This record gives sequence, structure tokens and C-alpha cells, in this order.
Amino acid sequence: MSNQAENPVVDKKLINELFWQSFCLENSYNYERQQALGFAIGMWPAIKRFYDSEEKQAEALVRHMAIFNTTPHVVTFITGVAAAMEKQASEDENFDLNSINSVKVGLMGPFAGIGDSFFWGTLRIIALGVSLPLAQAGNFLAPILFLLLFNAAHMLVRYYGTVWGYKLGTGILTKASDSGLIQDISKAATIVGLMVVGAMTASMVKLDLKTAINLGESTLKIQDFFDNIMPGLLPLLYTMLMFWFLKKGKNAGFLLLFTIVFGLVLTLIGLI
Repeated sequence: MSNQAENPVVDKKLINELFWQSFCLENSYNYERQQALGFAIGMWPAIKRFYDSEEKQAEALVRHMAIFNTTPHVVTFITGVAAAMEKQASEDENFDLNSINSVKVGLMGPFAGIGDSFFWGTLRIIALGVSLPLAQAGNFLAPILFLLLFNAAHMLVRYYGTVWGYKLGTGILTKASDSGLIQDISKAATIVGLMVVGAMTASMVKLDLKTAINLGESTLKIQDFFDNIMPGLLPLLYTMLMFWFLKKGKNAGFLLLFTIVFGLVLTLIGLI
């Protein structure tokens, strides 16, 4: 097993491996687990380094197949922290393995917000603004300039995110192994993760009824009735239905097909 203080050359090699493997994040993106497979591939350099037996390696790979989704450009910070936690888990038999995914889930939402805002909402626009005049003039350097401007910052953030994530994770875990701080971090990360999921439910799940009932000279919209009870009640109930399906063992494919059929039926009968 590697030790950061004793063997910085080996750790630098690990950082480089994690950096390059992180480009596999979007491999086999799917609606059930999103970037999980790509993240597990990205964690392989750390997993094979820290675990000697194939059984332990397999357990770690399965652990990182939990649903995951964040901005690809900033994923390496999370990869670095997760790698540091795997290192601690390989050295401490009492390490809470559930805390690894809890921290991942807690970090992926905030980092997705930061990454999307910076790379897609800011840097891409700046790079486009600089290169667009060249494109309008028919200069073939326009796309090259755009890619250079965008990826110069991207590569720096991706590489040093790996370094900072691993160093930060290693430092915190070394000091926290006997203090109970890991449990506090795990709990806090779980809370943040649940907040992110709740916010995504409120902002991304839409279910508005168009049906109205005539009451004499006035008209009552069914959607207004539910909104007066609680705004977003129908999307919440539908989300809870999906959660109930998951508890019953249904997979994401079933949920997706059910949602398509449900939406088509309600649209055909004029409810939505």
C-alpha cells in the first residue's frame, strides 16, 4: 500500500492515473445510474492500488456503481476525495464504507452547480465571444481558438482538482479516523445530498392538470385547487409513487416506461 508521506512518487503516479481515467466519466451514460460506470472506471487506479484481493476490488467497484452525476470538468475533486477514503478503508477494518457514497452524493450536487455555471454558463460564452469574430471572417483558426480557450482552464481544473481532492481527503481522514468526524461528515453529506434531490424534484418534475370544472358562472381549475393545498403537490406525489416502485424492486427502465405511458394516457384524455 502506498503512503503519501513516504512515497510521493507513487502518489503522483496515482494522481496521474486518476486524472486520465476521469475522462471515462461519460462512458455508458444511462438513465438508471447516469455516470456511475464511468466513475467506477475512474476509481479503478485507486482500487487496484489499495486492495490486494480480487474480492475486495470487486466490492469497491460495486460500491462505486451507485447513481452518480456531476459536471465532468470538476469530477476529479470528488474522485480524489473518494480515492483517499478508499485508502483509509483499506487500512482500517472499522471504516464505515457507507460514508464513501454519502460523501460522493453530498459533493456531486454542489460541484455540478459550480461546474455548470462556470464551464457551460461562463467560460464557454467567453471562449465563443473571442472566437466568433474569426469564424465570421471565415478564419479556420476560430474553432481551434475556441477549444484552446475552453480546454486550457478545463485541463487545469481537472488535474489540480485530483490533487486537491486527494490531499484534502487524505489529510482530513488521517486526523478524523479516531475522532468520530467521519460519521459527522457522512451525516452532513447525506443531508446535503437529500436537499439536492429534493430541489431537483421540485424544479424538474412537472405535472400540471388542465382540467377545469364549471361552477355556475365561475370556473374552477383543478390545478389551482391542488396548488392552494400545497404548490408542487402533484409532482411530489408522483415522485413518491416512483420511490414506491423502487421499494418494490422495479428498475429504472420500468419507471421510464411507466412515465411515458402515464404521460401519453393523460395527454390523450386531456388531463395534462
